[in-house]
Amino acid sequence: MTSLSQKQIALLSAGLGVLYGIFARLVFGLSTTQAWFHIMSFTFILGVPVSLGFIVVWFADPRRQRYSWLMKLFLPWSAAVIFLVACLVIAWEGLICVVLWLPLALVLSSVGAGLAMILQLLLPTDRSKNLCVAIVACAPFFSAPIESLHASPRQLRTVRTDIVIDASAEKVWEQIRSVPRIQPREQSWSMSHALGFPLPVEATIEGQGVGAVRHARFEGGVLFIETITEWQAPRKLAFSIVADTARIPPTTFDEHVTIGGDYFDVLRGAYEIEPLGPERVRLHLSSVQRLSTGFNFYAGLWTEWLMGDLQRYILRIIRSRCEGRG
Repeated sequence: MTSLSQKQIALLSAGLGVLYGIFARLVFGLSTTQAWFHIMSFTFILGVPVSLGFIVVWFADPRRQRYSWLMKLFLPWSAAVIFLVACLVIAWEGLICVVLWLPLALVLSSVGAGLAMILQLLLPTDRSKNLCVAIVACAPFFSAPIESLHASPRQLRTVRTDIVIDASAEKVWEQIRSVPRIQPREQSWSMSHALGFPLPVEATIEGQGVGAVRHARFEGGVLFIETITEWQAPRKLAFSIVADTARIPPTTFDEHVTIGGDYFDVLRGAYEIEPLGPERVRLHLSSVQRLSTGFNFYAGLWTEWLMGDLQRYILRIIRSRCEGRG
């Protein structure tokens, strides 16, 4: 029997890593295991890529003879990418989740590769090495039930954006108080939309002053009910936000980033008009989001960026309309 070539062993180890990732995603995503395993947990999002990277390097080069340490660090990347693409194809994850997870998965798979290299050097016998790879592969499945005993931390984050508009404060106020339907010619490309976030459509208002209700509509049947909490015409408009989750089609958002869901919500928003001259203002738009995941430190970076992109998109439309270019 001929021995396998280096390339064949690398492909087999990468395939093993992909199968491990798919198996983990299946277990963590089953409705029957939700009491102990959660996709949006620290264990899954951070632990599974580490174990995947460990497995790929461990089986690709068990005797530490085939690859340099630098090559080993990047060896798991192909398996991590294929695993995430498989999740997208199977429809386990939406595009936005895959894109957000990819940088972290690549880095952590390299961490797993580094761990494999260190333990290959430290462990003296084949028996101890076999036990080691078994422990690393099973670690996420042991730690997940322990993590499930504790509620995910709740964190509030504020995103602030602004834009300079060559128009009076009164004119800008009319455009933020309610937003007439945005025409197709006014829409443009944005990264948040490319990743799956619906484009804004219109905002209507019922009543005036504190207690009035805005209905902000987005594509895909997304509706936010905004109750006015501060009304200082023509200076400030602040409101609480409740997503009408009952009317949002399940295909509009990825289940893990649904606004008003278990992991993410937008709670408050505010427009503030800062006069810069007779016909020039700076319009500020801020929002407060709630994050409830096992990895808020990382998820928060992306939610702030995505909300900032969406807010700048809305501000550009308002500026265009106020300056007569809409």
